[in-house]
Amino acid sequence: MKLTHCVTLLTLSAMLASVASAQTREPVYRVGAKVDRATQGESHPLDAALERARHGLQRIRKGDPARNIEPLRDYTCFMFKRERVNGKLNPTNQIFCKIRNEHIDATGRKVPFSVYMYFHGPADVKGRECIYVDGQNNNKLCAHEGGPRGNWLPTVWLKPEGALAMKGQLYPITTAGLENMVLKLIERGTAERKFRPDECQVTFKKGVTINKRPCTLLTVSHPVRRPTYEFSLAEIFIDDELELPVRYVAYDWPKSGEAKGEIQEEYTHVEIKTNVGLKDIDFDPKNPDYNF
Repeated sequence: MKLTHCVTLLTLSAMLASVASAQTREPVYRVGAKVDRATQGESHPLDAALERARHGLQRIRKGDPARNIEPLRDYTCFMFKRERVNGKLNPTNQIFCKIRNEHIDATGRKVPFSVYMYFHGPADVKGRECIYVDGQNNNKLCAHEGGPRGNWLPTVWLKPEGALAMKGQLYPITTAGLENMVLKLIERGTAERKFRPDECQVTFKKGVTINKRPCTLLTVSHPVRRPTYEFSLAEIFIDDELELPVRYVAYDWPKSGEAKGEIQEEYTHVEIKTNVGLKDIDFDPKNPDYNF
């Protein structure tokens, strides 16, 4: 196998340690909350967060011509993913990703949303590969297992939201990538904006680093537990240069005496390389560099 993205687990562990030891150097700037119910046209603590998210979506889809920033057509990255599924927190998945956002190329061709993933860890899934191309292959993903089972299980085509593809996952592969993360943040923020502003606290903190890259930490918290809220605390790390969220962590409500609750879901993207010119072959199971 000629996977050019192969790195040692030691390197991946160093990346993860860098994420875990993010440090802050500047003070927190808190967004004030009103003490009555939010109504249409009324301000809400989430307004500033939604503005940042919409700016990120604009950055992805249209770029910023005034600053010679191109739209985000494609990128590669390492993603560290940890999710609580059916009450159990899964081990951290270490995944190399190739993502191609839907866009119109220079020839006028509509390029579909495309995903390739290679799992570096944990050991029981190391070597797993997945490919999904929107609108192609009957909208199915192509996958083969990693770890010891990868030696004898065949390559399969699965419905992304089917039981087999979703085993041990919170979300289908169709929702992968930074653009989908931003869309999800906008969706959640817009929904929560309808609820009481005095039960929502939003802060921005500069001087945070993820994998040695300067970021701004956005936190959204709900001091009162209600069924309408999906989390007690969410932390969104926005890369200052890319102007995109590169890390998202959501926590459940803490138990008595705890500062934070249990992790619900956690996604960190590092070593992001933008507009690298990914081709159709990068999302083709017949690629000789892959093991389908």
